[in-house]
Amino acid sequence: MRDTANSSVKATSMNPETEKLMQQLDQQYEGAAMKPLYTATVTVTPGQAGHARMSGHAHSSDGLLDLDLAFPTELGGHGKGTNPEQLFAAGYAACFHGALALVARKAGVDASKAKVTCAVTIGRDPADGGYMLAAQMVIDIPDTERKKAEQIVAQAHQLCPYSKAIRGNINVRMTVV
Repeated sequence: MRDTANSSVKATSMNPETEKLMQQLDQQYEGAAMKPLYTATVTVTPGQAGHARMSGHAHSSDGLLDLDLAFPTELGGHGKGTNPEQLFAAGYAACFHGALALVARKAGVDASKAKVTCAVTIGRDPADGGYMLAAQMVIDIPDTERKKAEQIVAQAHQLCPYSKAIRGNINVRMTVV
């Protein structure tokens, strides 16, 4: 892999509105409390099983998310819907990619073709017999020297709100390929 050294890297497909938004998102905030930027509201209702995780439905307040929920076949379900682990993996991967893009931009690395794959596992918790999650992130930043990519990933892991939310609560493994 080669290192992209240009400090003013701009994705070739980045339009001016995206560039402006990236600049806004990159601004440091130093307030005393969280400054809300956006709130997502999703309502989940149970389906035939009377249990949303097994046969429910999720619907966002703006109507953009509208999907069935189901136990995966691996857990004995019919698998004809998504599940919380897939939704969490999608959210975490997307959010992490956003943090990665911001950090890469500062480092002069083009992350416009970077891929983030998140695998979320649910399992039994040996500490209390309940349930727990684990996550594995696989990050590919093409045309970037491995050491530089690892530095960017480490910084993105510090910046990403999902990473912050689960830090110390969920085992997360980061792998740069």
